[in-house]
Amino acid sequence: MNENRSVFALDGVTGMLIATVLLLSILVFLTIQALGVQNAQASNYYDIKDESSIRMNSVDNAKHVIDVK
Repeated sequence: MNENRSVFALDGVTGMLIATVLLLSILVFLTIQALGVQNAQASNYYDIKDESSIRMNSVDNAKHVIDVK
């Protein structure tokens, strides 16, 4: 039998805590980055020119957006 068992091995409680802390830290990092992007883009106004020529499926639709800064 396997007698080398440990509660604090990486596949036990310690591993679960490391994975939980790692996932929560990734979540906090991505949330902070998302808030930073949202704050930066909140004052980035744009205008749409020539709305009548915009087509539903076209790669040229991005040419109609103008930054107003």
